[in-house]
Amino acid sequence: MKGLAFSSSKKRAHGNNFSESVANEPQLTFRIARGMEDMLQVYAVRSIVFVNDQKCPFAEEFDGNDFASTHIVGYLGEEPVATMRLRFFADFVKLERVAVRKEYRKHQVAVHMIRHAIDICSQKGYTRLYGHLERHLMRFWTSFGFIERPDHGKRERLIFSDREYVEAICDLEINPDRVSLDSSPYVLNRPEGEWDRPGVLDYSANREAVNV
Repeated sequence: MKGLAFSSSKKRAHGNNFSESVANEPQLTFRIARGMEDMLQVYAVRSIVFVNDQKCPFAEEFDGNDFASTHIVGYLGEEPVATMRLRFFADFVKLERVAVRKEYRKHQVAVHMIRHAIDICSQKGYTRLYGHLERHLMRFWTSFGFIERPDHGKRERLIFSDREYVEAICDLEINPDRVSLDSSPYVLNRPEGEWDRPGVLDYSANREAVNV
């Protein structure tokens, strides 16, 4: 996957904010982009990693899919240092645009962010993940359960933005706590990735209905 060359560990159980305290270091947190300021941070990180460091053409990096996607932003303290993109299809999720600014890779951001993303997919009820990975990174991605697509050799060669990729798939177990039609209607109103905590519409239920 573009821009990925890092390692780390540990999984957050639920919710949208993952944080880990490290002695004498800023706290690492993740959240889903919800507004234009968040999206500017996504674009800044990807411009640094892909457009500048990897020399990806601007039009190929910003490909028209950003406003049809979910974006995760990673922070060390208040500084945006990482991002990735999720695109949800009918029966699978495509993981894309994994980027960590090189000066922050010693903090092992990537694995935390990827596991955070996998957790979100699992909470949404998805059991199949899909990605385009550079072959030399396959060993890294196997730690998350990704394998090369079994029929990869029978499909067309995948090259874009001057790099060759392998199609990879990861199958997840069904999450018994996934969001579903049986979930509370208040849960289904909550912001993306924050299904385990009351949202603003939960609190609005304290007011009497005016349309009865």
